[in-house]
Parts: sequence; C-alpha cells; structure tokens
Amino acid sequence: MTDVEIRPLGPDDDIDAQVDLGQRAFGAASTGLWDDWRQGAAVNVSDGAFLGAFVAGSPAGGATFHAMRQWWHGKPMPMAGVASVKIAPEFRGRGIGRRLVTELVSLIAERGYPVSVLYPATMPIYRSLGWELAGGRYHTSVPSRELRSLIAPDRAVSDPAVQDDLAAAVNAVELRRVGPADAATVNAVTANAYEAMTASGPLTWDVAQVARSLARDDLYTYLAEDGFLAYRWHNEDHDLHVDKLVAASAVTTRALWSVVASHSSMARTVHGLLGPHDPLWWLTRERDVAITRRSMWMLRVVDAPAAVAARGFPSSVSCRVPLIIEDKTRPSNSGRWELAVADGKGALVPSATPPASTASRNPLTVGARGLAALYGGTPLATLRVAGLASGGSAPEDEALDAAFAGTAFLLDSF
Repeated sequence: MTDVEIRPLGPDDDIDAQVDLGQRAFGAASTGLWDDWRQGAAVNVSDGAFLGAFVAGSPAGGATFHAMRQWWHGKPMPMAGVASVKIAPEFRGRGIGRRLVTELVSLIAERGYPVSVLYPATMPIYRSLGWELAGGRYHTSVPSRELRSLIAPDRAVSDPAVQDDLAAAVNAVELRRVGPADAATVNAVTANAYEAMTASGPLTWDVAQVARSLARDDLYTYLAEDGFLAYRWHNEDHDLHVDKLVAASAVTTRALWSVVASHSSMARTVHGLLGPHDPLWWLTRERDVAITRRSMWMLRVVDAPAAVAARGFPSSVSCRVPLIIEDKTRPSNSGRWELAVADGKGALVPSATPPASTASRNPLTVGARGLAALYGGTPLATLRVAGLASGGSAPEDEALDAAFAGTAFLLDSF
C-alpha cells in the first residue's frame, strides 16, 4: 500500500477521529472513559508520542505510548507503555498495523526507553516484532467478612509491642485522604513500597497522570507514611474494587485493609488487583481470596544493554554468561554479548568472536522474544521447550534463572 502516511499527530489533528477509531476497534465505552482518554491523548500528542496512520489523508489508525517507570527487582527504570493501537476495520489486513507499530518501536528507541510493555488484544503481530509474555495482572475477589479479622503475626518474629496490642498498633497508623496536590507524595510512597518488596513489573506514572487519577470523584484514596490505598464502589453490584493497596510495613498493610473492611456491612465482596505474592494471601484465615481473571501482558527489550544495566538483580547472584541475541526489528541488539551480574547490578557488553580453538562452543542463543521472556523471569527450561532458547549449559541456565528470578506483575492498565 503506497499511499499510507505515518506521522506524529499534531495540535491540528482531530482527536475525535481517534476516538471514533477506538470505538470502532474496541467497542463503545462510557463518556467519562473517553473524556479521560482525551486528556491523556492530548498530553501524548503534545509530546509527539502519538502516531497516526493516514490513507489518502483520512485517519486509518493510531498508536501511542505512555511515559512510565517500571520496577524490576526493586529498581525503577524508564518504560514505554504502548496503548491504543487501532486500525479502522476497512483498512485491516493491508499491513498498516505492522508499519505503525514498527514506527512506534523506532520512536520509543529514539526517546531512550530500554523496555516497552503492552496489553495485547491479539499477539501474533507483537510477537513478530519482538514482544513476548512476561507477566500478569491478577484480578481477585474476597468476601469482605474475611477482612474483618486478619491473622495475627507470629509471635516469634513480630515486634512484641505490636503482638501484645495489635489493634492499638494498627489504629496508631496515621491515614489521611489525598487529592491531586499529593501526587508527588503518593508516587514517592508507592516507589518506596515497591523497592522494599523488590517488586518486578509494577509501574509508577508521572506526577501529572497521578494527579489526574487523584482528581476522580469516584476514587477514594488514603495515604500513610509508608502505604497507599485507592478504591471505588463497584456500582453494578455495590461491591468494592481496590485499585491499589501497597505498603512497606506489616502494620500499615493491616491499617489500609481495615479501611476496606470497614465497608463490610455494605459490600459483600471486595474485588481487587493484587500481586501473586501480595501479603493478603497470607493474612486471611480461609482460602477465600481467589483469582478471578489474569490479564497477561507482553514485554519488549528495546535497548538490551540499557535494559540490563537499569534492572535490579539479587545481590547474592554472580555470573558471567556468553550470549547471542538475534533481533531483526532492533538490529543493534543483535550479536555476541557477555552478560555479567554481580553485587545487584548487571551489564551486557559486546563480546568479540571467539578464537577458532573455542569457536565450537555453543553459547546460549535467544531471539527478541526469548530475551523478553527471560528478562521477565521465565525459566530457561521453559524457553527451551517453547523453542525460544538454545545452546548454553545447565550451570549457566541455573545462574540466569537465579539472576532474573521473580514473578512479574502489574496493578495498572493503560
């Protein structure tokens, strides 16, 4: 198709045309949702982060990315969250989507993002361009009655003062309602919690986006010195939905859940977004916390050396592993490398072609998809069976599995 133009949207472009494309691609949504989408789109348009595809001057598609920070083993790094990839039904099947996403990857690389994440509506196109499944977003539910009386800490490991009067310790946690003016503080508290958890996967938005979220009149938010809670009423069944509850201490975790539990006389069920190792799994008395849905997300390593350098690693792991990467979409990632991990830090440095005497050695080889999955914590044994890794050795597999270990999760959508 020769008459397709792909370019950044500008202030003179019609955002409503992109809304129309979104409605035709994804289905109708509430007016409020599209109003929120317009606000975010306007920010991305002004930043040149929203690409449009045009056929003979008419809007045929669009794609954008959000500037975020993602946490990997308790360390934050820039991440481009790809969103709103859409092609008008009448122009599908002509390769426009592939060209659009390819251009978006180039733009993300130019802006200096080491990694990119997206929630796929369909996976083949993204896999063909180097994204792969790396983590999940876990939707859960629990009867509100379960939150009224959480299990007390084990006496052998807890602070005696807390153990002797747990209720007093929880009640002593200072909580306050927060609004848009508190966005920077909310980000800082959330960041401290993710660092304390050595979390892999969750993200923090820029302050402006957090402020927009805190301005919602249907979202109730509370802040402690080391924790944050955001919840809303689930109007269809009058249950509660916890969008986010993160804390860096046991007492604050209980204090925030007590706010949620205080609604148990009205809400029978609490729906929420939890990580797979969220403390709540170990705080309820019965097996009533259930995963109701898991939304898988995909990762793309855009700049391999920068992604390894920015990531956190377990301080106990030390290794050096030769690695071959094959990445057709981002050729700068391709080649022979040495992956080194030590003292909680990683480095990926170019490796010269081995001399003839050692050239017969078969180093670990991955494509862009295998690299993304490994980065997200997928064991190499799984990658081998899936056809995403070859070569290397068992000791090297064990070392890399330990280095990248973790179950990656997200609490946010975009």
